[in-house]
Amino acid sequence: MEKEDQEVQDLLFSAPGPDRMFYKIRDVAKLVGVKPHVLRYWETEFPQLSPQKNKNGQRVYTRKDVELAIEIRRLLHHEKFSIAGARQALKKKRGHSPPARETSAGPSAALMALKETRDELAGILDTLKSPV
Repeated sequence: MEKEDQEVQDLLFSAPGPDRMFYKIRDVAKLVGVKPHVLRYWETEFPQLSPQKNKNGQRVYTRKDVELAIEIRRLLHHEKFSIAGARQALKKKRGHSPPARETSAGPSAALMALKETRDELAGILDTLKSPV
């Protein structure tokens, strides 16, 4: 399994802009080696794969989403699992519940981290604008 994890990391870090926090569907499709419509189909079959949508309604995938898509491709294409079999294998590997999403109780940890980063960047920008 370590070899497969290394392959995922190699794919992510060899892609343009490896330090990005979010990836568009066409970039993920290239990384994974499938067409965008396949990723959209997988979203309907695998509840764990559920990228957020930006304000324009476009899917934005996190690094974890990309890793999951690569794992799904490995299960389906290399291990020759059926959709149901791959779904079960992912449940066993990752636990039975899909990743935590934003709830009415409050924003997710990822959203909080993004807000903190935005605030830090705004502070840096203010510092750069101030006269010396």
